[in-house]
Amino acid sequence: MIEIARQDPKNGGMRVARQPIALAASALIVIVLGGSAMALWRSHPSAAREQEPPVTTTSLQVNTTQISDELNEKTRALEVTQQESIDQLQTLQDQLQTAKQLLATQQEDTKRLSAQVSSLTEAIDSLRQSFASARAAEASAPSSRKQSASTRSDSAKIADRKRAN
Repeated sequence: MIEIARQDPKNGGMRVARQPIALAASALIVIVLGGSAMALWRSHPSAAREQEPPVTTTSLQVNTTQISDELNEKTRALEVTQQESIDQLQTLQDQLQTAKQLLATQQEDTKRLSAQVSSLTEAIDSLRQSFASARAAEASAPSSRKQSASTRSDSAKIADRKRAN
């Protein structure tokens, strides 16, 4: 079972019950008075308040427009700079490709010329060897010619002697 609390007038039980109502009523009065004061203040035209918002709004719009224009200009400048960088990079890549092709061509020419120099060196060496062997053959040929000439003269002398006998 639930017991209902008794209100004892001696202990101030009624006062406690009346205090929350009074507190709520006073809070309601303060809220209503504050709302009324705000409404009255906003509805009353003030010269300073009327002039400031349009000036502030106008100056904000001007500042916003200027900042927006500056941002657009900087963005365009960045785009132009980026495009120039891309163009320069493309030019450098083309130059690098051309340099690689020239280097490859020069390497091929160097290999071809090296092979030609090697074949010419071999031809010169073979000519030197044949020239040296030809000299050696000429050097040995006169001595054999002299011997054969002396052999002929000896045989001619013998033949002449035989005829004379």
